[in-house]
This record gives sequence, C-alpha cells and structure tokens, in this order.
Amino acid sequence: MEDLKLIVMDNIKEVGTEVDEYLKRMNRTEKSYIMGVDLIRFNNGEGKASIDETTRDKDVFILCDVGNYNLTYEMHGIKVPMSPDEHFQDIKRCISALSGYAKRITVIMPLLYQSRQDKRKGKESLDCALALQELERLHINHIITFDCHERKVSNAIPNLPFENFYPTNIVLEDLIKTEGVFDNLLVISPDMGAMERARYYADMLFSDVGMFYKRRDLTKIVNGKNPIVEHAYMGADVAGKNVFVVDDMIASGASMIEVGAKLREKGAKKIFFITTFSLFTEGIEVFKEAYKKKCFDKLYTTNLTYIPKEYSKYKWLHIVNCSRRIAEIIDYIHEGKSLRKIVHSNDKIIELLNKKV
Repeated sequence: MEDLKLIVMDNIKEVGTEVDEYLKRMNRTEKSYIMGVDLIRFNNGEGKASIDETTRDKDVFILCDVGNYNLTYEMHGIKVPMSPDEHFQDIKRCISALSGYAKRITVIMPLLYQSRQDKRKGKESLDCALALQELERLHINHIITFDCHERKVSNAIPNLPFENFYPTNIVLEDLIKTEGVFDNLLVISPDMGAMERARYYADMLFSDVGMFYKRRDLTKIVNGKNPIVEHAYMGADVAGKNVFVVDDMIASGASMIEVGAKLREKGAKKIFFITTFSLFTEGIEVFKEAYKKKCFDKLYTTNLTYIPKEYSKYKWLHIVNCSRRIAEIIDYIHEGKSLRKIVHSNDKIIELLNKKV
C-alpha cells in the first residue's frame, strides 16, 4: 500500500480524515495516506493547486464534496462562498498538478457535480455530461460516485470507468439497529424517478410499495422547472402503516414534506424520510416546522455531502456515516479486488432482520 495516496480537499476534511483512519486500520499501519495539497486563491479570485510531495508512480484518489457551501475565500476584499462550480474547478486543478506523474488518478465525488442536469429538455445545457467529458480529457482513470441522479449520464464517457454506489444497505443496517423492524410497513416513492429505489427497499423489507405522482403546471417555469400543482398518491392504503419515503436527494424539502403531510392525512402511523443527500437549500427551519406539524417522525440521511454540525442536535435527524464504505472502495480498487462484495452486501441486513423477528 506504499503507493496509495489520498488528496482530501478542504470541503470534505472530516470524512476524508475518517477514511484515512479506516484505511490505516485495514492495512495495519500508523502512516497516513493523505497527501499534502495547497489550494491557493489569489486576491482577484483566480486559483491554483500545489502538491508538496512526490506523486510519481502513485495511485492517487481525490476525495471532494462539491456540495459543501461552508467554505469561503476573499476576492477583491469581499468574502465569497464557494459554489459547486468552484469546487469542481479545484478538482481539475489537482488533476492538472498530478498529470504526467501519478500512476493512476481516481476522482471520488460522492455527490456528482451537476447530477440533476443530466438530460436535455429543449435548448438547454447538459452540464453533467460536459463535466464528465472534461475529466476524461484530463486523462483520469476512474470516477466514483454515490446514488447518481441518473446513471445513464455515464454514457457520455463510455471509455472511462464510472462506478455508482448506493448507500442503501448501510442506511438500512443503521435504521434497523436504531429503530428495530417495523410491522405494517409500506415503502413510498415520492415521485416516479425514485421508484426503483423504493422497490429495492420494499424487496429487502418484504413490504408493499406505493408512489406519489407529481402533477405539474406545464404553462409556467419557476426556478427552471414547471411548478408542482399536486402530489397524487397511487398504491395501497396507508392507514395504520409505518411508512418509509425514500429518495436520492432532498433540496429544499418542500416536495418531501408535502408528501409527508398527505400521508399523515391518510392515517399513516409513523413516517420516516430516507435520502442519501440532504442539501437543506432553504435552511433547516422548514424541517423544524414540518416536524412540529407532525409531517414526519425522522429523517435518515448520510454524511456523503456537507451537513452543518449543529444540525445533528435535532432528534428527528439521523446522519448515517458512510466513511468506512468509501475506505473499503478505495482499498478494493487499489488492491484490484472485485467490488461485487461491496455492491451486493445484503448479508448483514438479512441477519439483522432475522434477529429482530
């Protein structure tokens, strides 16, 4: 493992440090795998990446959270928050600094850059595909992401390995250990796009599945989208049921909260929101108010993108730690081992379910 190196960008320091600790334990060493890198900003806003140790013939993994909105820099004396665009630019700077020296470069973006802009509707940009092609042109060797909004976007880079992992099993393990096994369970997809994910949860938990359909006003565009007029439910009766509402991402949370309110009106017993990425783009107050109104009982999410530390104090928010899984992926790829064991790791869930029965 002497040739393994991590570049942990400032926007994912806490997770990166945990990944490093797991890797050290796995390989029984006290030596850190983290490589020193300076992401420098000039006072006009331009930047550069500088790596302060040898990278020759190293297997380098770049770990980055493009969703971290807590970092700032100074430009012309003004404090400026870093956007996903700037985080992605820093990834490219690191790749440029490594190019020609590293043996292999793997980019790990748990939250894939521009993942929601993955298909075209009329004359609009296809940003996610363009970004992936940029990385390919920089001659990286591998892209790792989690719960990609649309897996088919990898068709933009058919010759570059693209691995999309799901934290579903990790979340389920944590949920079962914390909450136990529910009777009268129903898994709900908040829209058509999340149906495959909902079916997986339902199959693992031996439950029925239902779905909400978003009816939109096609005559208007608000914030780049047709506004939702109504969430219409299709599926089994929810009265008296414990409900899991599962999706890949919560942005403002308005849609998920409306779904929770409708389920409560229909007589749902307990309502759990389960999502990989919780962005809270309209702040936490929306969810605090929704919890007071009993629109949901608990939100399960992951640490795969930035969540302010102070949010962990809320009893309705449970953050599932996925750092070990990232370390396992890095270890398997570096050692050239099959990732099948990670992708199809259902044994622990089945064991937990059997114990709780």
